[in-house]
Amino acid sequence: MTINEIQAEIIEEFELFDNWDDRYAYIIELGKKLPPLAEEYKTEDRKIKGCQSQVWLRSDLQGEQLVYEADSDAIIVKGLVSLLIRVLSAHTPSEIAQSDLYFIDKIGMTQHLSMTRANGLASMIKQMKLDAVVRMTQNA
Repeated sequence: MTINEIQAEIIEEFELFDNWDDRYAYIIELGKKLPPLAEEYKTEDRKIKGCQSQVWLRSDLQGEQLVYEADSDAIIVKGLVSLLIRVLSAHTPSEIAQSDLYFIDKIGMTQHLSMTRANGLASMIKQMKLDAVVRMTQNA
């Protein structure tokens, strides 16, 4: 599936919920399903700067696709990063770097996050795209 097809799928899933309490519960459930990141990867250099919670992100180039793993000490943040991984992971660095992550606005996420969570989400996206750009320059 393309990045946009995955985003469309997520938008459809969120349309099934009548209110934000249900949407938050779904995000929390996604966070619980995210496999934990191995302790050896929870290092300072993998920590996302700008997040109120602790968030670690690891990327690995597998063939031509960039694969992400992440973890957080906050369950809602784990859910948010799991959505980002679902959308961006297993695509080429170029696709990731050029992606427009419109699903966040379409599901109403931006209006329902606190300022610190919204900043953290932006920091996670920025780091994932930066990792993709770095991989592109390494392979150029």
